[in-house]
Amino acid sequence: MFSTDWLTLLSAAALGFSVLNYVLLDGTDLGVGILMGFTRCSKHRRAMAVTILPIWDANETWLVLGGGGLLALFPLAYAILLPALYAPFVLMFLALIVRAVALEFRDHAPSDGIKRAVDVLLSSGSAVVGGCQGIVLGTLVQGVPNHDGQYSGDGWEWTGMFPLYCGAVLIVGYTWLGGCWLYWRTLGDLQLRSQKQTRLLGFVTVVLLLVLVGWTAALDVRYADRLSDQMVWLPASTLSIALLIGFALGFKSRREYLPLFAALGIFVLAFALMITALFPLIVPPQLTLQAAASSPSTQLFMLVGFAFLIPVTLVYNTYGFRVFSGKVDPVVDPSSPNL
Repeated sequence: MFSTDWLTLLSAAALGFSVLNYVLLDGTDLGVGILMGFTRCSKHRRAMAVTILPIWDANETWLVLGGGGLLALFPLAYAILLPALYAPFVLMFLALIVRAVALEFRDHAPSDGIKRAVDVLLSSGSAVVGGCQGIVLGTLVQGVPNHDGQYSGDGWEWTGMFPLYCGAVLIVGYTWLGGCWLYWRTLGDLQLRSQKQTRLLGFVTVVLLLVLVGWTAALDVRYADRLSDQMVWLPASTLSIALLIGFALGFKSRREYLPLFAALGIFVLAFALMITALFPLIVPPQLTLQAAASSPSTQLFMLVGFAFLIPVTLVYNTYGFRVFSGKVDPVVDPSSPNL
């Protein structure tokens, strides 16, 4: 039988894995949705929508696993975070609904003008979702006031400059992932346009992330000590340089998925640095994983469920990507694309 410490670490790993998968997968199609709002050509917008229509809803499964896992595995953290973040959570869920409706029903719009308006809603909803998620993460890293397991703030901590900056960074980062996805999955003028956008967005994202790392270190001396450790910054710097080189060279390779995979690697690295800065805290400034964890029997029960659900979800995601793999040509009517 696992010890209590190991159960807590495994629970945190399962929760972190679910959140990371959501950011990587749904963040990519959120980025495509954001870019649709800046695309004038109706054929291009239609092709962009076709690339994510078969997979976007499966990607959001990881959000359900993450939210449900937090409630069951770390209920004290859930009880503190939810009242602190009611507004961004509610706004995010409403934006998810708007985005889903716009994406699924855009082809039923009776005119091009209405379809364009629907695409603007899709883009706006995608941007709001990304912004709210960044705000939530920023508020978490900034710290949520609590006392004796109860939230003790005023409900407006998420309006601080750091959370709002994190929201902006995640919007730009998601848009970068969306551009990389379109470079991989499309042809012709849309692919060339995506390549130009992706290079610019990659540069902007990396600059914003560097500022974010420095700002995070300035928030708390513990963050600064962990991030300045040579065993952290040296491999992180080396890996980030290698990924950026791979991103740049990927545009010269026939393997057009390389820029996307390099961008995803940057996101994984940023997530790992956030975990490194926070550990063993789950809700700064003082609530630890161990203090917030549910009972060992509950953790064990949930981990058994995760041991089943995570592989099934991964297989489902992989199968969906495999079935609907291939290029989309915006010149050809993609109503029945050869995906």
